[in-house]
Amino acid sequence: MPITKLENLLKSHENKSLDKIIQRAQHMDSLTSALQAGLPPELAENLIAANVRDNGDLVLVCSSPAWASRLRFETEQLIEIAKKTGIDVAGCTVRVSR
Repeated sequence: MPITKLENLLKSHENKSLDKIIQRAQHMDSLTSALQAGLPPELAENLIAANVRDNGDLVLVCSSPAWASRLRFETEQLIEIAKKTGIDVAGCTVRVSR
């Protein structure tokens, strides 16, 4: 199997699966930025949008249980922000990254 430079792999139009992964990561990055913009800075810097499940559950990841607890109080606002970006969100789950 030949070794392919990462740059060439990322530019390849033959790898549709990789394209989908890249698009998904870009989408989550945009969503994270939108969510962070709607929160106070101390909360925003501890939040990453990880997934939007098929059932409409927005999954967020934060850095500690303390931040998770504070973010859970903001779930209604986070859902509204996500909806404004065009995502059909029904609920929100906050998880702690370890």
